[in-house]
Amino acid sequence: MAPRQQPSIRQRRFGAELRRLREAAGMSAPVAATRLGADRTMISNIEAGRFGISEERLRRLASIYECNDPNLIDALASMTGGRPKGWWDEYRGKIPPDFLDVAEVEHHATGIKTLQTAHIPGIFQTEDHARALFDLFVPALPRLELELRVAQRLSRHRVVDSVPGVPYVGYVHEAALRMRIGGSRIARAQLNRLTEESERSNVQLLVIPFSADGFPMAGDTVMYASASNPHLDTVQVDSPTGAVFFDSPTHLANFRTRLDLAEQVTLNPSASRDFILEIAKSL
Repeated sequence: MAPRQQPSIRQRRFGAELRRLREAAGMSAPVAATRLGADRTMISNIEAGRFGISEERLRRLASIYECNDPNLIDALASMTGGRPKGWWDEYRGKIPPDFLDVAEVEHHATGIKTLQTAHIPGIFQTEDHARALFDLFVPALPRLELELRVAQRLSRHRVVDSVPGVPYVGYVHEAALRMRIGGSRIARAQLNRLTEESERSNVQLLVIPFSADGFPMAGDTVMYASASNPHLDTVQVDSPTGAVFFDSPTHLANFRTRLDLAEQVTLNPSASRDFILEIAKSL
């Protein structure tokens, strides 16, 4: 079996959790491979996401590692086998891979929380807003890549638009709401779109006004994606060089705490909707 050249975020996440189980058992990768009856390099390749694994082998590894969390084992088992292509795969090799990783994380999430301090949440961006945003890149993007990025961003909306839609909570800072990306007309239409989306039963958009006290991660863009088992949650943070992903138990706990603290300075859903509408009227 040839190794994967570019494992997806879900494949890497699967491998990372297996590595944690092995390390918790105090076992080296070669010893684990021997007990599994596999090549010495197989475990390291699985943990790096380069090789897949069957459900049977996954359950054997869990037994070797003496994992006593059946819910976690079942969640990992659901990630084994061949990976069916997702809608985002049609963009593979055409736009940066972290765009596809974000879409894959969102697709498999059982719940999403985001903090946006400078931008409108990508899932809710209008076509005009997204195009105007990508038009600001320096150096300028090739026109074909720009249009592909716009199309991929619009497709991410299906996460909340599906039946049932994924529960989504977004904390959006007033600074992001007042940024006139593309000019007043486009910005006004974008804010009106936000208020429409906030009326979905599975969506909460909560505003952090300028008048709020300071809060952790005040300058960050963060997505916390919950999984069917909390051990498999994933956090994504924007950086100047692209998306960065965190999945260690310590990082997950810290980001949950920080998002809880951010929520304490938000307006309630009704007040947030009115706040967004008032800004839209002022444009």
